[in-house]
Amino acid sequence: MGFKNILLISVLAASLSGCDRQETRSALVLEGKTMGTVWRVSLAGVDPGRQADLQHAIQQQLDDDDQTLSTWKKDSVLSRFNQYQGSDPQPVSADMADIVVEALRIGKKTEGAMDITVGPLVNLWGFGPMKQPTHTPTDAEIAAAKAQTGLQHLHVIQNVEGQWLQKDLPTLYVDLSTMGEGYATDHLARLMEQQGITDYLVSVGGAVLSRGKNASDQPWRVAIQKPTDRENAVEARVDLQGHGISTSGSYRNYYELDGKRISHVIDPATGRPIDHKLVSATVIATTALEADGWDTGLMVLGTERAKALALKEHLAVYLISKQGDGFAHWMSPQFKSFLIDQEDK
Repeated sequence: MGFKNILLISVLAASLSGCDRQETRSALVLEGKTMGTVWRVSLAGVDPGRQADLQHAIQQQLDDDDQTLSTWKKDSVLSRFNQYQGSDPQPVSADMADIVVEALRIGKKTEGAMDITVGPLVNLWGFGPMKQPTHTPTDAEIAAAKAQTGLQHLHVIQNVEGQWLQKDLPTLYVDLSTMGEGYATDHLARLMEQQGITDYLVSVGGAVLSRGKNASDQPWRVAIQKPTDRENAVEARVDLQGHGISTSGSYRNYYELDGKRISHVIDPATGRPIDHKLVSATVIATTALEADGWDTGLMVLGTERAKALALKEHLAVYLISKQGDGFAHWMSPQFKSFLIDQEDK
């Protein structure tokens, strides 16, 4: 799918991983690649003899998800919708309709900061399927790209006969990279349940979701990485308690252009990469999809506006902001309930 080349959030922004203690039950870890990133499934109490069948089932499902959501594959469901230049409703799966409904909901809550129609701007700044620009986009180029965006131009139709996506702007380009990892992670959790597995931690990129307990009969725990290039520098650890978690960050995926650092996180309001002090936003939510949508919107908003929205919406949020030569940290009251005490590390 190439998600990590479009909006590099998740693993490269906050490296989330399971933390198990001494094993008392069988442990099985499966891994692979999908959507331009990696997936990982950790299981407890599962017969190792099932490894090959599970590996195949997981990879097949993720390949199907990629074929639905990719903007890099010209024949994907989403690419075909983007290529369509009319206004007639186009049939989609129930899952895809649900993703868009959730994206529109979070987009409205964030006053457009999380915008799945921002693709033309993402492409303009070199984080989509198109090549990296050789010059800073002009005001006119940015204005032209912005004119092709807007959540108000995208509609979801759902009734007993099915579900459809409709656009009233022919050139509207939908990019679900900001929520694709969360969607795929939730999908993996659903697959585990269908396979009769109740103790698991699944992740695609940095979107993570857990259920049950690990091989040591302890809660699954994940580590949030510090905003540095050191992959094992832990910022905090949390017990997900059966929830999903996702992080958006601005400190790793960037390039230099005309002497300036260009972040992959694009502000739909300005049409330009963000340049504020917030470097990482982590969200814990009921589903990985929801967490994956909120973290992007909060990242765009910046520290103070993200704090205000987290408190207003009662979100479990952990923010890291640049402060002088170091970093400042803030967590919402809801996030504190998931935090593992220092002495328990």
